[in-house]
Amino acid sequence: MGLVLLLIVGTAAGFLATRAMRVNADGPNTVVIGVAGALVGGFLLRALVMVTGWMAGFVGGILGAIILIWLYKTYIENASR
Repeated sequence: MGLVLLLIVGTAAGFLATRAMRVNADGPNTVVIGVAGALVGGFLLRALVMVTGWMAGFVGGILGAIILIWLYKTYIENASR
């Protein structure tokens, strides 16, 4: 059940993060961005603020995905130019 919840929260977080950062990503990339962001952001948010539950993972997922998109746009996308 934990993996299914991670995929659902990650997909929603990735969707919101890609829209907030105005990134045109296809479905699988949106899910990967969201799940990675949920893992990174959820861990950081729980470590910094002792909040529990799925809401912390969701908010952390959005923040983590936004950070990953920013890092990609700043360092990887600009390096290929």
